[in-house]
Amino acid sequence: MTTQANLNETTQGKCEFIRFKDRGSEHPFVEKVWRCHSERGDSFLSVAANNFEIAITRLEGKSFVTLRGPETKATTMDCPAEGEWVCIRFKVGTFMPRFLPGSLRDHKDVTLPSAAGRSFWLNGSALEYPDFENAETFVKRLVKLGILSSDPVVQDTLLRRPAELSLRSAQRHFLRSTGITYATFRQIERARYATNLLREGASIFDVVVGAGYFDQAHLTRSLRHFIGETPAKIIQGQRQLSFLYNTDPSAEAIVLPEMARSK
Repeated sequence: MTTQANLNETTQGKCEFIRFKDRGSEHPFVEKVWRCHSERGDSFLSVAANNFEIAITRLEGKSFVTLRGPETKATTMDCPAEGEWVCIRFKVGTFMPRFLPGSLRDHKDVTLPSAAGRSFWLNGSALEYPDFENAETFVKRLVKLGILSSDPVVQDTLLRRPAELSLRSAQRHFLRSTGITYATFRQIERARYATNLLREGASIFDVVVGAGYFDQAHLTRSLRHFIGETPAKIIQGQRQLSFLYNTDPSAEAIVLPEMARSK
């Protein structure tokens, strides 16, 4: 297993009660591996996200695995006290053929059945629960078993590499493998990027310009929908948000006008 050595401690505002820690990964299918602990029971804003992920929950002495799809809007969720979670967030375009991201979209999560000991059932195989350190070993086994796949057309789209497909075929690939359209993907990435800028101290005006919004009203509408708060509220940091991390601003600069216009 090869991973980035540095761990990024993430804080989530003045009213934080969920503590996050995340790390990168050199596995080509993995975007981030993160874990968190809830210090008390409370509500939080689950913000929009593009990625498919596997979450391992440990609560009241029990463990279970949940498959999660993309989230296309912010949702207020309840969080139990003293819960622990480990999550493998996959790169956009990584999916399980049996559980396509579209079928999991917007909290249509699937909790997998438990097996004997420290294991669970997935596609007829009993697998040990992964942890924060051995996530890549777990992912490698999923790939070897044919449970996890990645669509190269999606990566070609994001990296602007030419593909021998029509625009319509590329759109179908993107939707099937991610559960969302390319236009929605870009809107969510931009909103998350703008939120991180605000949380790091950027002014609302600078975020409008830096994240490519038309004006402050456009920024406000976007953040209300995808993040669940206005720019001013995000700056105040009075609500716990779900997992956020700094994204590469060059990703937002990727513009494929034909795909972006197609809903």
